[in-house]
Amino acid sequence: MIKVINVVKTFDGFRALDGLTMTAEKGSIYGLVGPNGAGKSTILRHIMGIYRPDSGSVLVDGDQVYENPAVKARIAAIPDDLYYFSSASTRDMMRFYRGMYPAFDVKRYEAFPEVDEKLPIRRLSKGMQKQSAFRLALCCNPEVLVLDEPVDGLDPVMRRQVWSLLMGDVAQRGTTVLVSSHNLRELEDVCDHVGILSHGKVLLERSLTDLQDNVVKLQIAFADGKLPELPKDLRLLHTAQIGRVFTLIIRGSPAEIKTRMAGFAPILMEALPLTLEEIFIYELGGEDYAVRDIVL
Repeated sequence: MIKVINVVKTFDGFRALDGLTMTAEKGSIYGLVGPNGAGKSTILRHIMGIYRPDSGSVLVDGDQVYENPAVKARIAAIPDDLYYFSSASTRDMMRFYRGMYPAFDVKRYEAFPEVDEKLPIRRLSKGMQKQSAFRLALCCNPEVLVLDEPVDGLDPVMRRQVWSLLMGDVAQRGTTVLVSSHNLRELEDVCDHVGILSHGKVLLERSLTDLQDNVVKLQIAFADGKLPELPKDLRLLHTAQIGRVFTLIIRGSPAEIKTRMAGFAPILMEALPLTLEEIFIYELGGEDYAVRDIVL
């Protein structure tokens, strides 16, 4: 389990993390989402043990990460900006990783999808560099895998293969995967839990199912073409209109909201599932983001 408790981090007077608290359960895929500058990469570097928090705690299975080699030996990471020794090939880095990670699996390395392992990594294409990074990280058999924009640069076939391997490790080995990405559509397919960050804090942290069950998108129309005055206790996040059809984003139980709206005698009413991208936009609607009209 990854547990981050009230972490604060300041750089030259800028408060990058402002009391951030989050929990990623063992054997889960946790998605970190948020606007640029929200603190995603900063908290990932704390979890990897690169940064020391100004205050607060970063724990893996109850142990502090920073300056703890025993904990770091159980964590592998693929950062957004890959870095390897300037002339090192994938095989060179395999030997390096094998010396750093006691659980490194050479047999798995040899069976991994083909990459020219003798060519210096810096001479590979961006996509092939990412393939090498996944090959090395997954063969470490980590208990915790930290990923920052992990599949950027991979073709669709390799993306699917990589996610399949990751989900296999989660299911079979109980690996905990923490992933930050702007590709919310992709995260929606793989994540168990999601944390939405803004201004160095976690605005909300829930399972993806709970998130989707707590907000409903209604397409609704009335005989007179007008939207009736809705009760003030109805937590309306957004309203849009195309022709006579209104799209309402309402926070709450979908079943309860549909029952209440049925009392206004609509001639059309349909509840639609919200995507993670829509939830992200509407949850940040009260923060920095201007809520956009999304009618799908």
